[in-house]
Amino acid sequence: MKTVIIGAGFGGLSAAALLARDGHEVTVLEKNEQAGGRASVHRDRGFTFDMGPSWYLMPDVFERFFAEFGKKPADFYELKRLDPSYRIFFGDGTMVDVPADTEKTIALFDTFEEGGGEKLRAYLRSAGELYNLTMTDLLYREYRSVLDFVSGRLLFQGPKLVHTFEHLDHFVGRYFTSDRARKIVQYSIGFLGGAPSNTPALYHIMSHIDLTLGVFYPEGGIRAVVDAVRRLAEEHGAQFRFEEPASRIVVANDRAVAVETARGRYPADVVLVNADYAHAELTLLDPASRTYDAGYWAGRVLAPSAMVLYIGLNRRVPGLCHHTLLLDRDWERGFETLFDPNKAAWPENPSYYVNVPSKTDTTAAPPDGETLFILVPLAPGIPDTPERRQALRNRILTHLETTIGEPIQDAIVTERCFALEDFADRYNAYRGTALGLSHTLFQTALWRPAHRSSRVENLYYSGQYTHPGIGVPMTLISSQIVSRVIGEENRRS
Repeated sequence: MKTVIIGAGFGGLSAAALLARDGHEVTVLEKNEQAGGRASVHRDRGFTFDMGPSWYLMPDVFERFFAEFGKKPADFYELKRLDPSYRIFFGDGTMVDVPADTEKTIALFDTFEEGGGEKLRAYLRSAGELYNLTMTDLLYREYRSVLDFVSGRLLFQGPKLVHTFEHLDHFVGRYFTSDRARKIVQYSIGFLGGAPSNTPALYHIMSHIDLTLGVFYPEGGIRAVVDAVRRLAEEHGAQFRFEEPASRIVVANDRAVAVETARGRYPADVVLVNADYAHAELTLLDPASRTYDAGYWAGRVLAPSAMVLYIGLNRRVPGLCHHTLLLDRDWERGFETLFDPNKAAWPENPSYYVNVPSKTDTTAAPPDGETLFILVPLAPGIPDTPERRQALRNRILTHLETTIGEPIQDAIVTERCFALEDFADRYNAYRGTALGLSHTLFQTALWRPAHRSSRVENLYYSGQYTHPGIGVPMTLISSQIVSRVIGEENRRS
């Protein structure tokens, strides 16, 4: 069976491996020069930057994916648990390191407010129970109707799930009163491209993922995971065509019969799209073949875009950890500039994130050098100009130097800026979003864009827009779901 996959991000790579294993003749068409999609790699002057994902969370999901092939992550890369998991600078000038040991984190919360440790213990118990339920009954399922959203176990758990559909900020307020405690258990919602005020409390499972399961780093970076999944795909016969963007999905009699590029035409029995979902629907398909029209996409709540600085330094920076978060005192206002269309703008005092993989990975920088990845969230669709980038860049680096009490700018030997127009140009990202669709209540599970086209019977989708959503683990699960669906439907036909 000839299967053409559009896009070699994690969704396309993992689907290619799974479908090739199942006997498909797989060809992957990739617009860019390398695999990984948003997990691309930038190299300059001996510095190596993972351009996108930088947190390795949910190790159980990676283990389950590699087990599909009788493998385990350790067969491809060494995994290290980070300790501290990360460092946080708060807007009031205080700083904390969040330990890898959960009991130590519980003790840390006692310093934030009276009974903070026991409150965290209860919060994590709730998050852990919901995580186990989610992994068993929600994440690995395909959703076609509301009936698919319930099961006997879910119905039994119903009373416990009532509060998980309120907004996360309200839910967190049931547990914690201190600003620092609340921010630590809510910051990770940014991984889902949301704000505490628009994300359902269902996603407080992120605290179990973060504080209980732990934060890890694969030696060689996220690029090592890209290489591992690509290796699996190629070992099972998948073929990759780089720098060959798809220009059209050819549909005849409600079936996708081929994918066209500037170099040729690829006949197909199955087409699976891992490219940006909105781009594929609005650009690669004729109007009659689209499941979602322009109005649908205009009405979605998009996850933020970002300005990312890739900076190589000729000296070490002791004041930063592998992962460092700098959270503004008024972070609610920051979320407004990201999600309120009437207030969307380049931020004045944003919260931001600094990743320094050279703290852990000797391959990330030359000896005695340091590799910095600085990410500032931005609203999607706002004007992107060199002047705005430069002004924000200067403000962020000055703030970072002041916060850690160390100079940085005089040590820069390489620097690259990547923002909205780059996301749109390199990844065909709708309105320059870095992540896709936010995880609001009505953009969760059943209400995310479907894995299958409703108009074209052999056209499928994987990746961050689909269920279960944003993040490398989620895209691996998405491909496991859709490859299973493709197999089931082909056996019936």
